[in-house]
Amino acid sequence: MVDEDELWAIEEKFWLQGADSARTMTAKGAVFVLPLPSGILQGDAMWREDLVAQRWRSVVFSERYYQQEKDVSILAYHASAERSDTPIYEALCTSTYLRDDGKWLRIMHQQTPIG
Repeated sequence: MVDEDELWAIEEKFWLQGADSARTMTAKGAVFVLPLPSGILQGDAMWREDLVAQRWRSVVFSERYYQQEKDVSILAYHASAERSDTPIYEALCTSTYLRDDGKWLRIMHQQTPIG
């Protein structure tokens, strides 16, 4: 249960904290699959995209799913996120984490907008 709690806390940080924080929690070679026009992002490109670089004021995760197999963990969830200047963003999301030298790093993230 400790790994699961830690991963949900890390996932929330990706939504709420800045890009610099997210970089430290992301594996080299990670891939993000975001709604168009962003699309598939890898490397430095992901940090230039508004959907990645701009943080949210609040986020709520529901319909949570967690699975761990050795040093790989998967989170799947429904996200409801809010920024001050946009309507609430609803998406189905998945993130895959790899435990590297005792530290969880996000290696893949995907978002499918709802609505």
